[in-house]
Amino acid sequence: MKRFFLLFLLLALLPRAPACAEPLRDGDLKIAADHAVLMESKTGELLYEKAAHERVLPASVTKVMTLLLIVEDIESGRLKTDDVVTASERAASFGGSCVYLEEGERMSVDEMLKCIAVVSANDCAVAMAEHLCGSEEVFVERMNRRAAELGLADTHFTNCTGLFEDDDHYTSAYDVAVMARELIGHELIKRYTTIWMDTIRGGSFQLSNTNKLVYWYPGCTGLKTGYTSKAMYCLAATAEREGVEYIAVIMHGASIEERNADAKALLNYAFANYSLVELPDASTLPRAEVAWGKAESLALRPGTAQRYLLTAKGGEDCDFSCHLRPDITAPVSEGEVMGEMIVTRSAEELARLPLLAAESVERIGFSGIFLKLLGSLAGL
Repeated sequence: MKRFFLLFLLLALLPRAPACAEPLRDGDLKIAADHAVLMESKTGELLYEKAAHERVLPASVTKVMTLLLIVEDIESGRLKTDDVVTASERAASFGGSCVYLEEGERMSVDEMLKCIAVVSANDCAVAMAEHLCGSEEVFVERMNRRAAELGLADTHFTNCTGLFEDDDHYTSAYDVAVMARELIGHELIKRYTTIWMDTIRGGSFQLSNTNKLVYWYPGCTGLKTGYTSKAMYCLAATAEREGVEYIAVIMHGASIEERNADAKALLNYAFANYSLVELPDASTLPRAEVAWGKAESLALRPGTAQRYLLTAKGGEDCDFSCHLRPDITAPVSEGEVMGEMIVTRSAEELARLPLLAAESVERIGFSGIFLKLLGSLAGL
């Protein structure tokens, strides 16, 4: 036990190379908006933040959560894209960004999603909320429950559109990034958020994306714009190149041009300076030998919830080496530290990740120990 403690202490004291460069501080990159976040989508690594946790009005960026709940219902089978939604009098009464639904007008979920994602249609958002939950109020309760599940400490919704400048309706740049990350994890949404121009009502009503980055920023996958006089110009922008996707959130920008320039600057910085490394699958890792266990070895897994590691850009492909404890003795509990994986690239150490037991191994009893000793003697 003493040897294990000393070894664990030694591992803890070894220098750790950072998995990625330190996040930029405000001032390292000139962002004009009052609030901003840059995040990598697979790992959730935060690469830049500016007043990221301050509560702000989100305007139509609210609809990131609205879209998330709709898409989750589609993928769970509770909702189908060819289901028909009938607009209520209340939904048809909404102004701002809308497609001018008429009371009783019927439209498919597919078209409703297109309208919300492309032109930020408030009337369609309310119609979908009522279709899914019976009323917008009940849908908003769902929005807040989902926000709590995502751990969004600085988010509270009072409506599904963001149209109303209610002080009790707020979020933060960081929370928007987390919501956006969850949303783009559903590839279905990109069928809608990447549309530049389209039509509804048999071609008689034209749609043009409010997110102009979809047209001119290479790799843009969405995601949602917003504006009110108090919230100012907001944007959750996502872009993917070569399998790496970043999220840039801009809140309270002074103009559309400034908002888009800020998002472009953050995304350009990410693509220029970072790369994503896929960690070895647990099935390819060596097994760890176990002394005095009911099993002679056990499977390992990297001690991280992510399959990826975000690193500084440049260099050759990564190499992975596993260094195991030399004295692994049963009993072993699942999740116990068995050693570490060292990640290098071009002989430069990038990170050290703990290797954990992927399963538990019980210690053999006295009779088992006796039989092992007999077997050892028989082999002499």
